[in-house]
Amino acid sequence: MKWVFILTLLIVAAAGGLMGAAVVVRFTHNMAETARIMPGERVFRMPAGVVPRGGDLVLPKEQREVAAKQPNPVRASAASIALGRERYVTFCVPCHGAEAKGGVTGLVATKFIPTPDLTNAELQKQRTDGYWHSYIVAGGAVMPSYGEALSSEEAWHIVNFLRSVARQ
Repeated sequence: MKWVFILTLLIVAAAGGLMGAAVVVRFTHNMAETARIMPGERVFRMPAGVVPRGGDLVLPKEQREVAAKQPNPVRASAASIALGRERYVTFCVPCHGAEAKGGVTGLVATKFIPTPDLTNAELQKQRTDGYWHSYIVAGGAVMPSYGEALSSEEAWHIVNFLRSVARQ
């Protein structure tokens, strides 16, 4: 009888050990196979038509002509241009270059289609502030969208900076 009891304990302990091992394997396998989300990284798109708290509605690329009619709500001051320059250096220099001359002056632009010269006065006359803002936040043919990285106000500051660097 003593050996039956010990055998039963061993069987129960072995079953418990196997169940525990199964849980560990499933947990570690699941953790290794699931998508990893890094801080500041988005893995899903916002539903259409939603506006974040304190944000502005971002019109899609397909409605660029509507967005182009938006007036610039940020006055072009020295502080606005300075902030626009900071954001330009962070987000735009890799493609458009430090002087906004375009072409292949940016480090990333050498791998893609050459970017336009943003200091070109004729190009600046053809585009409204709303158009530039829409291009920054919604993206373009090759240009990525920065609507999730920049606030709408920061994009307007970049527009003011771009206006300030245009040739006269």
